[in-house]
Amino acid sequence: MAGADWRSEQAYPDAKTTETVDLAWECLRRHREYQRDYKLLVRSDRSSATADHFRRKWGLSFRR
Repeated sequence: MAGADWRSEQAYPDAKTTETVDLAWECLRRHREYQRDYKLLVRSDRSSATADHFRRKWGLSFRR
């Protein structure tokens, strides 16, 4: 949905049937602090402690 107008109902035709996790991701990925933290994570040494802090802060769980 890159480039979709978030104000347009037509851009999100399935919003009423969307899974909660998908809706949560859409909100999270637009969050400026999350975006900043993610960029810092990507640029970091990616230690398990850094990734774990990021995961806990944002309430994320990653599939193995």
